[in-house]
Amino acid sequence: MPHDVLTIGRISVDIYPNDIGVDLEDVTSFGKYLGGSPSNVAVAAARHGRSTAVITRTGEDPFGAYLHRELRKFNVDDSFVTAVPLWPTPVTFCAIKPPHDFPLYFYRTPTAPDLQISAEELDLDAIRNARIFWSTVTGLSQEPSRSAHLKAHEVRPRTGLVAGQYTILDLDYRPMFWETEEAARAQIARVLPHVTVAIGNDKECSVAVGEGSPDEQADRLLAAGVEIAVVKLGHEGVMAKTRTERVVSAPVQVETVNGLGAGDSFGGAFCHGLLAGWPLQQVLDYANTAGAIVASRLSCADAMPTPEEVTSLLAERGRLVPTNA
Repeated sequence: MPHDVLTIGRISVDIYPNDIGVDLEDVTSFGKYLGGSPSNVAVAAARHGRSTAVITRTGEDPFGAYLHRELRKFNVDDSFVTAVPLWPTPVTFCAIKPPHDFPLYFYRTPTAPDLQISAEELDLDAIRNARIFWSTVTGLSQEPSRSAHLKAHEVRPRTGLVAGQYTILDLDYRPMFWETEEAARAQIARVLPHVTVAIGNDKECSVAVGEGSPDEQADRLLAAGVEIAVVKLGHEGVMAKTRTERVVSAPVQVETVNGLGAGDSFGGAFCHGLLAGWPLQQVLDYANTAGAIVASRLSCADAMPTPEEVTSLLAERGRLVPTNA
């Protein structure tokens, strides 16, 4: 059976402080968690009952073994996760200084195992048949991962939205992985014609299609071939736009503990709503609420909410609860 959600790209061990509100050099103890945006999205979708898998690579080391164990714990298929003998499994540190300061420190130079995914090792049938294929801009930043991502997108069917199959690009631009914004924009332009949904914040959209208002950025994404453009509006919520519809989900106010996993929780819940066939407004509200729940918690993968938690907060805030959530 094809996977509901198949993601490709980053995986790491997140090393998060147990001490909140202090600089990283002053932290005295840490916890470790599965991390990496595409891997977290797979976990988030699995929490909503979806069959998920991730295509990635780890080091051939104890941290790699830990990530396999965590993926299986979260019911994510790890059969497309292979080891690279040369490069260690990356770790990512952060400081947690709510409500807005969560600096990240990536230990993945000059490269990382998940950037060693090659086109030759891809299971093209699994990619072609997955109901949702999810990738991020980071995977385009370096070879051989870039060619693998391009190959994967090329084999995806351009079925449109009616057939219930989606190719989603997370515009997750991180400057430390790129020489320039122009280099990133050039690679994004190669992928967008194969994408049905693009998701990003203002900065990420400006890297992809240039600066402008959220509506202008969404319109440029649609003109590039995307069928749903999702632009995150920060404290104003999130907007989704198609060629015939524009919807906005207002922010869900919570006490922020760690904002780093909210986008991945949003992504997994967004996939769930798309596959459930909900109206776009309900998809957006559900995903927005799922993201807010993770922002109110410490970790990322371990913090992904269940459908019951999302629908409970939706009801509490007076928003429409999907009937088949």
